Amino acid sequence: MSSTRLISRLLSARFPAMLVPLALLMGLAVACEPMGDGPPPPPESRVEVVVDTIHGVEFEDPYRWLEDGTSEETVAWVEAQNAYAERVVGNPPIRSRLEERLRELMDREDIGDPRRAGDYEYFTMRREGEEIGAVYRRPAPEEGEDVPIDSSEEYELVLDPLALSPDGTTSVDIQAFSPDGDILVYGIRDGGTDEYEIRVRDLESGEDLPARWPSMLYSGVSFADDGTGFYYSRRDREEGTRVLFHEIGTEVSEDEVLFGGEWNASTYIEVEELEDGRYRLYSVRHGWDTSELHLEDVEAGTIQPVVEGEPARFYHRVHEGDIYMRTNLGANLNRLMAVPVSAPQRSNWREVVPEGEDVMDDFTFIDGRIYVRYLHHGSSQIRVYEMDGTPAGEIEVPPLHSASIEGNGPGEALLTLSSYTSPSEVWKIDLETGERTLHEPAEVEWDGSDYVVNQVWHTSPDGTEAPIFVVHHRDIELDGSNPTILGGYGGFYAPRTPGFSTTAAAWLELGGVYAVATLRGGSEYGESWHRDGMLTNKQNVFDDFISAAEYLIDNGYTSREKLAIMGGSNAGLLVAAAMTQRPELFRAVICTFPDVDILRFPWHHDSNSPPALLEYGDSRIPEHFEAIRQYSPLQNIEEDTAYPAVFFHLGDLDTRVPPQGARKMTAHLQAKSTSEYPVILDFDYRAGHAGGRSMSQRLRITAMQLTFLAQELGMETS
Repeated sequence: MSSTRLISRLLSARFPAMLVPLALLMGLAVACEPMGDGPPPPPESRVEVVVDTIHGVEFEDPYRWLEDGTSEETVAWVEAQNAYAERVVGNPPIRSRLEERLRELMDREDIGDPRRAGDYEYFTMRREGEEIGAVYRRPAPEEGEDVPIDSSEEYELVLDPLALSPDGTTSVDIQAFSPDGDILVYGIRDGGTDEYEIRVRDLESGEDLPARWPSMLYSGVSFADDGTGFYYSRRDREEGTRVLFHEIGTEVSEDEVLFGGEWNASTYIEVEELEDGRYRLYSVRHGWDTSELHLEDVEAGTIQPVVEGEPARFYHRVHEGDIYMRTNLGANLNRLMAVPVSAPQRSNWREVVPEGEDVMDDFTFIDGRIYVRYLHHGSSQIRVYEMDGTPAGEIEVPPLHSASIEGNGPGEALLTLSSYTSPSEVWKIDLETGERTLHEPAEVEWDGSDYVVNQVWHTSPDGTEAPIFVVHHRDIELDGSNPTILGGYGGFYAPRTPGFSTTAAAWLELGGVYAVATLRGGSEYGESWHRDGMLTNKQNVFDDFISAAEYLIDNGYTSREKLAIMGGSNAGLLVAAAMTQRPELFRAVICTFPDVDILRFPWHHDSNSPPALLEYGDSRIPEHFEAIRQYSPLQNIEEDTAYPAVFFHLGDLDTRVPPQGARKMTAHLQAKSTSEYPVILDFDYRAGHAGGRSMSQRLRITAMQLTFLAQELGMETS
């Protein structure tokens, strides 16, 4: 089939009412024809320069027209890019082998934790071979019975997303149940948008109630203890963030605003009832920067701050009349404070677990003790404390693993473990004897015994030392010949901890090396580590990542010709910035759902992500502008530069990081790179940050990306 006919067929199938000029299609198609050695030339991108002046500095934007994702010209350009990407990657034998192997690794039954409501247990389940999961129910087992859910059994179907979208890109999820189990609040997400609809179902009749909530950003849905209605938080660019209450049987327009409204959409608010509805506790989080707690006395009709105006974050749990708060207030590595609900004044705060030598990452209560998870150089450790903070031992966690723990009835706990070479599994622990038994074996069958994980250290240009997790076959030779994927994150106080990845497993089986760099901007070494990688310090993140790449090369793990970098979202910005700053250092790049036009980020009015401005900065602020202009990838592409091979993957329904910046960057790189390496774009009209891909689509894109890397890094593909 000719390129012109292929593009026409794709367009007519996806946009049947849209007529794209034939001449435009012809021009784009001809650009895809092969020309001599190397990859075929990319589709042509029309140049129409728009000049922005920001703080007196002019910036040319020759592809501004690509920001309009609905225009006929952009649609035709995208379809030509999709066809070009498929042509470049092609269908070598390795691609089908990878997809088959990934299906074995990824297409496993996926059963969510059951939730009891009334006489039933409700759960999500995707059986092997199905495109997407659905919500089912079964009669609840007797109290104390442990009856596993069996995917071979037939259960009552409650919510079927395939009835909403047969392609498997629309999802449904359980939000909350009424106390009597008769009412279900559930969400419907169209494709990969962050926004979703809320609906309410009468579980006795199986019918939805008339109330409908439009597609927006919701969170914190929870029923009132008396069952009369439910709370929810709604974040909106126009109205800010508010907590509302919906009374069952009333119109949505009558929902009562309980709290909020004075903060903009960069703020998150959630609510919970305490002491049978006597109090409501509102948690307010300003992006990833600071947070607040406000306590409402419902009987008295008053709201008083527990925490307000402090330059710190507070993550809380309520337990036996106290509000326990993990906070970085006066503690770079966090500490645990307790506040009486009945007397939350600052004078009544008490420190339970002081700051230690490692980052306090989480905590929970089991059988009258406090179990605290710490990050030790990015890996988990779990220590136990009495309720007064006295040390009471620890739960052993293997080195270079991630772990979480929760109670499982009197005297028992469930410990979940995973690492780069071992899929997640759950162990039951007898808290009296310490005896462990395997409770839930790993769902993925993968033998990691032939692979090793090491943590090595490098030094960034400013003298900061940071670790890298490196995974490879135990018989590797450090001769610089190993195809390697390097990843990282570096932002939003989010740590990169050890965990199993089916993508990494498939790559390791190909003979590759998989590495993850610990970068400033995360939480691995506390709040100072985070702040050293945000706002005007964001360049430190890229310096750390580049230094990690140089370490892998200098120490024989790989070479420039064998090194690829991979990242999505904030990590998409990471790899794009590293590539534009040091193009000679990398051979290939996988960049998905990325922030790449940080300079114009505040003007992307269709983005739902103003909280990101608190992390990246706002180019409308002169101080931030000076830092952003140095690293914003789109504006730092240079003429006459040999860039690596690049694979962009974007989603049209990405409402958190709109795809227009990366569309423009694709055109920029295709026009300016002097290397013969391809720059390709795979564009999914249903995908976004929140998903929107069926199992088949996930398998397709992962196999395509790994095939691209195998080809570019010189691996055997036949």
